[in-house]
Amino acid sequence: MDAVPIGVVTVSDRASRGIYEDRGGPAIEAALARILASPWRAVRRLVPDERPEIEAALRELADAEGCALVVTTGGTGPAPRDVTPEATEAVCERMLPGFGEQMRAASLRVVPTAILSRQVAGTRGRSLILNLPGKPSAIDDCLDAVFPAIPYCIDLIGGPRLETDPAVCVAFRPKGA
Repeated sequence: MDAVPIGVVTVSDRASRGIYEDRGGPAIEAALARILASPWRAVRRLVPDERPEIEAALRELADAEGCALVVTTGGTGPAPRDVTPEATEAVCERMLPGFGEQMRAASLRVVPTAILSRQVAGTRGRSLILNLPGKPSAIDDCLDAVFPAIPYCIDLIGGPRLETDPAVCVAFRPKGA
């Protein structure tokens, strides 16, 4: 089986300018390495908090790179430059509000400011696009909360079959799926 391409997008003005090291992208990759049993490869992008650049990266990863899953980190708060959810909504054909609801519910068990997070998820063609917060520990909390539904979602939109390590994450699929 070929390695499934998975987009990993860090949205950060400072990291994109080299002012500090990107910790969000590597945290996503570490979480995926822990969760996934299927072969996969990261297709990385590091962009500033600029809506046109975020949208272009998401389109490229979904359309040209054929990523089954595109995971972003950063730009989901209430600050004026936090525009990742708007960029995601602009490129998605269908929004899946349950992902954001579940991630916020999981994060609220850890920190009361989780209600400020605006992460969203949606589909573009055969790609699932998922926004995560920028903090590495929050990345784990959010991915752990929603990953059981991700493989079946990708099945439903015609993407490749992703298998998880059941010792880490049990992916839910209805019988016969």
